[in-house]
Amino acid sequence: MNSTNTHNERIAKMTFALVYPMYLAKVEKKGRTKDELLQVIEWLTGFTNEKLQDLIEKNVTFESFFQKAVINQNARLITGVICGYRVEEIENPLTQKVRYLDKLVDELAKGRGMDKILRNS
Repeated sequence: MNSTNTHNERIAKMTFALVYPMYLAKVEKKGRTKDELLQVIEWLTGFTNEKLQDLIEKNVTFESFFQKAVINQNARLITGVICGYRVEEIENPLTQKVRYLDKLVDELAKGRGMDKILRNS
């Protein structure tokens, strides 16, 4: 992915609290649940619901959010296109992690089974 520094900086400074309600609305609109969304986020980041709520209340940026996360070792198995880019080809590590999350939320909203979303872990 040939993204600009401006694009990567914009993603880094975006707050998770701003995006989380959009993730939730997207999955609920498609008949999935908040608990399933939380399960997907916990799988990727290691954050429990309580920790996630704390980070939302603190209005952390994606940069801070992913600095605190323990990324699942199977995250590298997340492949495919999101926002017009192949996630496995994104060079900026933070942008790639954000797009991993976007991809998982997209898969959840599209009705993919949890075992497939969580890469059979």
